[in-house]
Amino acid sequence: MRSTGTPHRRGEALAVLLALLMALVPAAARAQDERACDVRVTLLQVNDVYQFLPVERGREGGLARVSTLRKEIAGRSPHTMLLLSGDTISPSVESITYRGRQMIDAWNQVGLDYSVFGNHEFDFGPEELLARVGESKFKWLGANVIDKRTGRTFADTPPFVVREFGGVKVGIFGITLPETKITSSPGPNVEFRGACETAKEVIPKLRDAGARAVVALTHLSLAEDKELARCADGIDVIIGGHEHTLLQSASAGVPIFKMTADAREMGRIDLNLDAQTGRVRSIDWEIIKVGAGVKEDPEFAAVTRKYAAKIRELAGRVGRSSVALDARSAENRTRETNVGNLVADSFRRATGADIGFLNGGSVRADTIISPGPLTMRDVLSILPFNNELEVIEVKGALLSEALENGVGRTAPGAEPGRFPQVSGMKYTFDASLPPGQRVKNVTVAGRPLDPARTYRLATTRYIAVGGDGYDMLAAAPRVPRAKLIDSEALRRLIVAARTIAPRVEGRITRLDRPAGDGAPTASPCAAK
Repeated sequence: MRSTGTPHRRGEALAVLLALLMALVPAAARAQDERACDVRVTLLQVNDVYQFLPVERGREGGLARVSTLRKEIAGRSPHTMLLLSGDTISPSVESITYRGRQMIDAWNQVGLDYSVFGNHEFDFGPEELLARVGESKFKWLGANVIDKRTGRTFADTPPFVVREFGGVKVGIFGITLPETKITSSPGPNVEFRGACETAKEVIPKLRDAGARAVVALTHLSLAEDKELARCADGIDVIIGGHEHTLLQSASAGVPIFKMTADAREMGRIDLNLDAQTGRVRSIDWEIIKVGAGVKEDPEFAAVTRKYAAKIRELAGRVGRSSVALDARSAENRTRETNVGNLVADSFRRATGADIGFLNGGSVRADTIISPGPLTMRDVLSILPFNNELEVIEVKGALLSEALENGVGRTAPGAEPGRFPQVSGMKYTFDASLPPGQRVKNVTVAGRPLDPARTYRLATTRYIAVGGDGYDMLAAAPRVPRAKLIDSEALRRLIVAARTIAPRVEGRITRLDRPAGDGAPTASPCAAK
């Protein structure tokens, strides 16, 4: 049928028709529909936030901007909670001095509601973390983090919380990466129980407490989040962290959200809850860019002023780079980078060892540093752990075993912190091959690796004592030497060179396809 009349008049006719139809709806039915209106609970998500200042030369992130966004959104959506999916105490430039106190001050000012323990919360040991928990105005969660001496949750934090909004109760529980036991410093008295077993215990308790919607606040790998969704019935949404990668996925019908690091963006997840049953009717979400276009909350300036002296101290110039420095986490954990080469070179040069060796996860700036002046903040942002260097003597066969460990979990999409960046040597690997067969064509100083020969290897104490699965190195003989911190070795190399230009030069050859080279990564349809 051909329509007649102008678009404006057709619109008027449609409006009249809709009004007539609404008039025919019984008043009782409309009242029933109004009673069943959804209660909207807004979850604001950030994760892996190590510094309160903006990153990317001030262009992205910054908790003063997060504070502004939180206030604006809470003004429009009163049932709002700000959640942190772990990792904020360490590592960062400021945490070398303040051991995370600056981040607690920052989150207290912003108005954080809940955080799960991340693995890096334990970097300074359990006693230091207990002090940070005591300073927090927000609640920490970690249902699977247990103090073995008491059998209760670490720091007596609640195993879960239940909040009521508009007559509807929402439950939240936290789960921390069990691998924290070997990747951080929780001490002998802290236990990390399995995610699935913990969730199966906690969710019925949440239900008994009246929660009709359940939020899992996690610091796990994406694979572990998916397994959690499959094995523990009753989770409505997983708010996760740990990867430093923007991920939106799903498993067993449960949506999973992760933001990138340092509050470069903030997730907004709206739970639309049935006002009568409390059940989740639908979920809406958006990714909010935290950039220079977001005004900084003037009330946050008090935190910046408190730490201004340290900020100025770190602004001192140490040299310059004529090339962009690739300090991104994902790249340093999966392939050769010019920053990995630079740091490994600094280890070898400072110690006179045959080989410089570091785990890619120790490179923490998680950005590309633009060509130009380099400050002490840049140096410490790359190596903020304050690790002491060690020189150990290793046989070639042991070195091969260490390399196998380093690439052993580097399947496409995985970003293990143990990935080996090197100096003075080259190697080829294929992560798709079986364990023990992945590393090939190893050379040291241009010569094939001799399994029986002893090599001097410069690395951090963390690796030398067996961190990141390098336990095969723990018994290697130490070469006595003067104390030197990893970041100081890097600073000395930059100062001596005045201008650096590190490059990728074929020290590491990867035969399989890593993430970022066209390999599929997590998508909203990934529901394995």
